[in-house]
Amino acid sequence: MAEELQMRRVEVSFVGPPPARQIQRASGVSDVEIDGPILRCVVWGSFQPFLEALRGHEVISLTSTSTRLGAPPLEPDAPGWRIER
Repeated sequence: MAEELQMRRVEVSFVGPPPARQIQRASGVSDVEIDGPILRCVVWGSFQPFLEALRGHEVISLTSTSTRLGAPPLEPDAPGWRIER
């Protein structure tokens, strides 16, 4: 039984500038956008390469939302984008 890759939209807030190059080079990461200390991207499959790219950089917050394949991406202020805990 083949495992289906999961696509997740991610938003991370950093202290200081995001490590954009490291994140862009991480396996499974695409659509990287930077807005000051905030980085948004899409992560396919395993989160491990993405998390390794964050190493050494202080993260203030991280949100991740599952996105259905074929569905249009959610805008950051759309319902369901952020999961508050």
